[in-house]
Amino acid sequence: MTGVGWLRGFLGRSGGTSRQTAAGQRVAGDPPSANGASSLHLFWHLDGHFAAAEVTLEVLEAPVVDRLYFWALQASFSDGRRELGAAHLGLQWHPSYPGSTAVNWGGYRNGAGELDGSASALPSTLGNPNTRDLVWRPATPYRLRIERGDEPGAWRGLVVDPDRGPVEIRRLYGGGTHLCSLMTWSEVFARCEHPPVTVRWSDPVAHDDDGRAHRPASVSVNYQSHADGGCANTDAYADSSGLCQRTATVRRTPLGATLSVP
Repeated sequence: MTGVGWLRGFLGRSGGTSRQTAAGQRVAGDPPSANGASSLHLFWHLDGHFAAAEVTLEVLEAPVVDRLYFWALQASFSDGRRELGAAHLGLQWHPSYPGSTAVNWGGYRNGAGELDGSASALPSTLGNPNTRDLVWRPATPYRLRIERGDEPGAWRGLVVDPDRGPVEIRRLYGGGTHLCSLMTWSEVFARCEHPPVTVRWSDPVAHDDDGRAHRPASVSVNYQSHADGGCANTDAYADSSGLCQRTATVRRTPLGATLSVP
């Protein structure tokens, strides 16, 4: 989230001192970024404007520390001429929520200003309109879907639970008529050396106005820079089932690399 500028984190900067290797790479300590997080992004190679977008998320290695982790599908809202803002739908490991599991569907207008949304049917332990209580399990596939709502400029955020089926989080008033600039990302508020956490993204797809499916063949890899407070020991890679992002590991895929979508 930090890598797209005006999409700001929901928590303030954490305390602590970061440690660097002899080469100047940050591999320990709290990320000294503006919001206290280190972020990894996968930018979809998919041009066009769409009525819906979705992807499957699995938390393969769950967090074990009491820090916030956020994994999301992000889309920008467009009126066909310009981008109006962007929003993110995803699961969170959030120590202040029951069982440390939550879901978030929120975003910002272009040039800042948090988006309004409808009331959610899900409770929120912290009373946050964007972050709601939701039970999710590691090693379980959850389908994240953003689609047009019934009202003009409204966008539904849904999580498809393999047991419960689709769960609507709420509608977000992002404006516009289409989605564009699609990506998935991990935002990690843990120390760089905290135990590894791995997530997998699979079957990314966007749907046009006629319902046709458009699948990106590849993605671009991005890591939050050292100057912006990112950890150097994060990595993105493809396995047989999807695209993975991992913390506290050796970085083998360089910044700017292209990964094919399995």
